[in-house]
Amino acid sequence: MKKVRTRFAPSPTGYMHIGNLRTALFEYLIAKHEGGDFLLRIEDTDQGRKVEGAVDIIYETMREVGLQHDEGPDIGGDYGPYIQSERLPMYKEYADQLVELGGAHYCFCSEEEVEQQRKECELINKPFQYDDPCKHISLAEAKERIAKGERYVVRQTISHEGATYFDDEVYGRIEVDNDILDESVLLKSDGYPTYNFANIIDDHTMGITHVVRGNEYLSSTPKYNLIYQAYGWELPTYVHVPPVMKDEQHKLSKRNGDASFQDLVKKGYLPQAILNYIALLGWAPEGEQEIFTLEELIRVFDIKRISKSPAIFDLNKLTWMNGMYLRALPLEQFHELALPYYREAIHTDVDLIQVSRILQQRVEVLNQIPEMIDFIDTLPEYDIEMYIHKKMKTTYDIALTALKNAQTALQTVEDWNEATVHEVLLALPARLEMKNGQVLWPVRTALSGKQFTPGGAIEIAHILGKEESLRRIQVGIEKLNKVCEP
Repeated sequence: MKKVRTRFAPSPTGYMHIGNLRTALFEYLIAKHEGGDFLLRIEDTDQGRKVEGAVDIIYETMREVGLQHDEGPDIGGDYGPYIQSERLPMYKEYADQLVELGGAHYCFCSEEEVEQQRKECELINKPFQYDDPCKHISLAEAKERIAKGERYVVRQTISHEGATYFDDEVYGRIEVDNDILDESVLLKSDGYPTYNFANIIDDHTMGITHVVRGNEYLSSTPKYNLIYQAYGWELPTYVHVPPVMKDEQHKLSKRNGDASFQDLVKKGYLPQAILNYIALLGWAPEGEQEIFTLEELIRVFDIKRISKSPAIFDLNKLTWMNGMYLRALPLEQFHELALPYYREAIHTDVDLIQVSRILQQRVEVLNQIPEMIDFIDTLPEYDIEMYIHKKMKTTYDIALTALKNAQTALQTVEDWNEATVHEVLLALPARLEMKNGQVLWPVRTALSGKQFTPGGAIEIAHILGKEESLRRIQVGIEKLNKVCEP
């Protein structure tokens, strides 16, 4: 049985699109599930779209998510070079060979001639298909014109009789009538191959067994197969995957402002959580498990469970999953990740590891941290109505009683730590004949000035320290004194 070989072949045009990263993941899982090889190839034939530094972004992204390639531009291999622009002479040789085999022809038409036919098709509302007069030129005549320096492209030659079919691992048998297949350019006049032709040549010469790509290529795959057949090459196994959608009508697209992998990481999503989530976009495991390590995904991945239907990118689901990953981290590792966000919001001297201790079980995305903890630095202005909580059954009078008694009790604490604060505050409800919430809610409100906090009154008081906690409770007492009866 032939060893499975897949390739991720991104173009260096900017940040890593989520759909591209999912394709890379599927290719990696298909190869590794079968003990095969996963290659990285840089497709830079479209020099006009190349972005400086984009290749480094590709390497960095693959490293961050753990998709280690077995061959590639940075580590080499037996099938290099792995950058298309370094393979140009080979494309020219294969294009000329395809002409000799009858699968392509030399075309000398100008862009104006092609555009004229396009306009004529638009006028009669007919899909554009270039009817190339050059395919009737003899090979000998074409070579003479080339020898004289005439500019040309190599264009595919397609017999418009019959049909071409292939079997896809996701969509089953696909059949297309040959008369709707366009004779596309394979080699441009500047010597660069088109994206589709370079793909075919590279996949064959690199021994790629499984070609994974978006389902938008389903209709053009028959054209690729005609080229394979003209050379007498074995067809690869095709795995066309559904698109990743923003909603039911729109594809996820960086061009439309949708987040790239780098954008998500910058917002505080963990690379491993992103990878886990996108594995479930268009693929479903057996059973109910949703949280997978990369090693677990390799073990359970099955092509047959890839869906035909588009996958909707649900940021809320990713956020939930990211929270699961954050909570599963060792405290020290979470603390290291959180430190840059603490520096944005906290400039006072507090024990940050204690902040991490209360925050880790409540934060879902790291960029939520500054807003969750900004009260530690400075008590915000807050509405006195926050002391009223229907569930806790608090009133202004109850809140005032709670704060005055908490202030008196906390002033006696000499060894200020979470245990002693806990003991003192939880002794108050029984003595005051109140419920716990009727004491702790007003104290938490006075300490934080916020309705939602990562920790309760006891944890917050411990972090703020005795002096600052008493100062804030006094502020709360003064606010309540203004609305309570003397």
